[in-house]
Amino acid sequence: MADIDFAAASLQSTNLTKAFLQGANLEKVNLRWANLTRANLDGANLRRADLTGADVYGTSFKDADLTGAIMPDGEVYKPIAAEAKIGKQETSLEKVISMTRKVINTDNAPAPVGPYNQAIAASGQFVFIAGQIAIDPRLGDVVYTDDVKKQTEQVLANLEAILIAAGATFQDVVKTTVFLADMNDFAAVNAVYGKYFPENTAPARACVQVSRLPKDVLVEIDAIAVISG
Repeated sequence: MADIDFAAASLQSTNLTKAFLQGANLEKVNLRWANLTRANLDGANLRRADLTGADVYGTSFKDADLTGAIMPDGEVYKPIAAEAKIGKQETSLEKVISMTRKVINTDNAPAPVGPYNQAIAASGQFVFIAGQIAIDPRLGDVVYTDDVKKQTEQVLANLEAILIAAGATFQDVVKTTVFLADMNDFAAVNAVYGKYFPENTAPARACVQVSRLPKDVLVEIDAIAVISG
């Protein structure tokens, strides 16, 4: 059923276990309570589809367009934070940041070679964020299995969600650790990372290659933030 046009069709409660729907047009399709266990929806168009109550265990959504889709939990899918919002700084927020964190740089130590600083001095409430990988919380599974840039975007979206829940922002982050499955991906990850952390205010950072990451993802990032009490 690859590349088939199902636009606006009703597939409610349909058993689509292990169905091969790669590249299919499922825009506005009614998939309420459908069984999509281990189905292949890579590259499919699911814009504004209704997946309420659908079983998506093991389903592959690599490069699928889920814009505006209603997810199994009833939430409307929203793409990863738009770049237009990334790095946006409000004057009032800058004033708070200036009181809780200070960038430390010295010519007596090696200069940063990416979007990070040598050190950050901070005071306030510490928030320690566990390592995040490219799991979309609405799907409950890893996304973009072969695309390190998109995995990095999902990782940073997950970090942002946790920061917001803690009452913080990316600008409150003082330290991160980036774990890579392949150090050859450093430049690609750095390019995405730099959109969220401008070099002049970026946190301190470590980056290491490891032999394997959970669920065989390509990148994992943890963070420490400090927010004013």
